[in-house]
Amino acid sequence: MNDILRFSDLCARGQAQGRRVFIRADLNVPQDAAGRITEDTRIRASLDCIRMALQAGAAVMVTSHLGRPSEGQFRPADSLAPVAARLAQLLGHAVPLVSDWVEGVAVAPGQVVLLENCRLNVGEKENRQALARQLAALCDIYVNDAFGSAHRAEGTTHGIARFAPLACAGPLLAAEIDALTQALAQPRRPLVAIVAGAKVSTKLTILQSLADKVDQLIVGGGIANTFMLAAGLSIGKSLAEPDLQGAARSVMAALKARGAEVPIPTDVVVARRFAADAPATVKAAADVAPDDMILDIGPDTAARLARQLECAGTIVWNGPVGVFEFAAFDGGTRTIARAIAESAAFSIAGGGDTLAAIAKYGIARQVGYISTGGGAFLEMLEGKKLPALAILEQRATAAGQAASAPAPHRPA
Repeated sequence: MNDILRFSDLCARGQAQGRRVFIRADLNVPQDAAGRITEDTRIRASLDCIRMALQAGAAVMVTSHLGRPSEGQFRPADSLAPVAARLAQLLGHAVPLVSDWVEGVAVAPGQVVLLENCRLNVGEKENRQALARQLAALCDIYVNDAFGSAHRAEGTTHGIARFAPLACAGPLLAAEIDALTQALAQPRRPLVAIVAGAKVSTKLTILQSLADKVDQLIVGGGIANTFMLAAGLSIGKSLAEPDLQGAARSVMAALKARGAEVPIPTDVVVARRFAADAPATVKAAADVAPDDMILDIGPDTAARLARQLECAGTIVWNGPVGVFEFAAFDGGTRTIARAIAESAAFSIAGGGDTLAAIAKYGIARQVGYISTGGGAFLEMLEGKKLPALAILEQRATAAGQAASAPAPHRPA
């Protein structure tokens, strides 16, 4: 990510001193029915960038979306007020919440304000140029530190970056891209990817993209069931997409042509119904009955995959391999999680269910990098260019070209 300007470099050179800095953070935190924040990881993740700006002597404005409000229609439930209160606690000083801020913001160097939910601004979702120019006029430096929204071209993630005097990546965004680059563009081999989920259709492009990159592609959940069908196995009444067997076979063929593989389960854990208290039975993959539901990989399969993960150089993990929320069907995911934790490989994990599994098994400190992005993480795995990153690259390229251009000739 050397072709994107980094906020940390600007601060190190003293370029943020006395400047108006606009930070687009991801503060979209879960709340209960009373509006109380139930999990503040995203707020804590935003602190490095905010503190960096304050320590650099900047006048700091921070904004984020929260939920899915209707533009121009404020409701108390859409307010960032709980976030402002939590930020104040974590920073140790007041964080005023500013409403109706598009026309101008009063903030002095050394101060920070939180700008009300950016998705309330008319034109934010459509990335209207008129709004983007207004946003850009608020600042001297625009900082995108919201990887979780980097796959969306909106006013505060893309439009403002087009017109702000300087546009750069914050430390969280930079760390995300560095980790993904290390895992996918410059991996230590073997590169093993774990992609699991309910449907092949939702992750088909990811599977196809990874088939050209990885040394091993481990599939799980309903995706694994479709691959088992494609391999000629019976899966009973398990969740699968029979019409995508051809797509599964093409992924397996692409890997085989490169000397890689998609390991097909040799044993599975089945039940007659989808419930936490359903009796669990371990069966050979070839012995699944017509009324069986596959809810996890079996212990032999899990152990075999764990041995392969122990030898990996890089691991990319997206999705649990079974119904890990049910104790009787969490053995596969638990074994995989512990193997990743114990592996010497560089590991990167992302996706809501993956993060929940990491928390359940207490392995956060053993994972090389945990991505804060859901959709953005998946689109990066697909090889897509994220709009918010693309505009930062364009601005950095333009700035580099301007800096290297010969000075105009002046007559003596």
